[in-house]
Amino acid sequence: MSKTLQAIRGMNDILPGQTPVWRYLETSFARLLDQYGYSEIRLPILEFTELFARGIGEGTDVVDKEMYSFLDRNQESLTLRPEGTAGCVRAVLEHGLTGGGQVQKLWYAGPMFRYEKPQKGRYRQFHQMGVEVFNQPGPDIDAELIILTARLWKALGVSEAVSLQLNSLGSSEARARYRDALVAYLQQHFDQLDEDSQRRLTSNPLRILDSKNAQTQSLLVEAPTLFEYLDEESKAHFEGLKARLDAVGIAYEINPKLVRGLDYYGRTVFEWVTDKLGAQGTVCAGGRYDGLITQFGGKPTPGVGFAMGVERLVLLLETLDCVPKSLTPAPHAYLCAFGEPAEQAALKLAEELRNSLPNVRLLVNLGGGSFKSQFKKADKSGANYALILGEDELAKQVIGLKPLRNDEPQQLVAWADLAQQMADYLN
Repeated sequence: MSKTLQAIRGMNDILPGQTPVWRYLETSFARLLDQYGYSEIRLPILEFTELFARGIGEGTDVVDKEMYSFLDRNQESLTLRPEGTAGCVRAVLEHGLTGGGQVQKLWYAGPMFRYEKPQKGRYRQFHQMGVEVFNQPGPDIDAELIILTARLWKALGVSEAVSLQLNSLGSSEARARYRDALVAYLQQHFDQLDEDSQRRLTSNPLRILDSKNAQTQSLLVEAPTLFEYLDEESKAHFEGLKARLDAVGIAYEINPKLVRGLDYYGRTVFEWVTDKLGAQGTVCAGGRYDGLITQFGGKPTPGVGFAMGVERLVLLLETLDCVPKSLTPAPHAYLCAFGEPAEQAALKLAEELRNSLPNVRLLVNLGGGSFKSQFKKADKSGANYALILGEDELAKQVIGLKPLRNDEPQQLVAWADLAQQMADYLN
């Protein structure tokens, strides 16, 4: 017996009963970005592996353990994108979108891929909505990104369930000095570190700061802090960001252990977190990456952005019962037709009705059936009205209009008057 076909573990179907909330979330995000003057960019799912190795950083968990990479027929290494920033930076650099100091405010959405242990809110194919801004060096754009995400939480009704965490990673020179100090401290306690942290000590020591191991966290209490090594320019930038958030009334918590998992971040990093989803608490995260375009061979170009996980936000909306009830509205009418001539006329009538009333939700019965079976389908559809077209109605060029949600009697409406009659009902 052949093996039953099924989806790859951690790569899930999004079924018709689930897609309305996805579309609601994606539409809300796109509408918000339109309000703030951002433009959509659509990026390839596949990139050369080198892009992520150079951009995300050798030694990160993403590059070392989580990427889906393979050799194509030309023996070139390709990777399913694990995140969106590196591809967006590649695109603006390749097409000269930031040349001459051009400001670009971009957004994107789509699937990402990481080989992780699947669990609730964390999958191997997951979806992100992200924003990237180029050639805006000041703290004002950092503040705008945080402000617009706060506006999205309010629009979705989840503001009370999320909180903002901030940190500054300083300049690359400041991080290098801090890295040396942190490594020197942790080497004194090497045997007490968990296995992951021991490995990271030589590859990516800053990631030890957000270790989930309780014993490692207890060691970090006495460790040097990044704030002690921040350069003055980064301190001023961070103070400017905090002042702007204070001015608009956005609350935040300074988290000195917030470092993010990707090497390209510097200065501002932030996360919106929730305690409503168990272990998967981060719903949106980002920060500055002013040196990333230089890493890809471009001229120094300031950059900042964020990404949010669609699966986690959908889960949060459902957990908090914030999914609007009207996402899948019932059809306005269900058109029943009896006999071949009536069925042909029904299709023509339906298209005329859709032309006259672009917002009408109209279902046409397909596959024939008795009067009883078609009426049963009309009622099950949730439609407010049944439109009835049989031999007698066809001969007289009228149609029966029967309310399904009250006891009002059926009436006959001339074909020429149907659009106006329906418009009156819709209003």
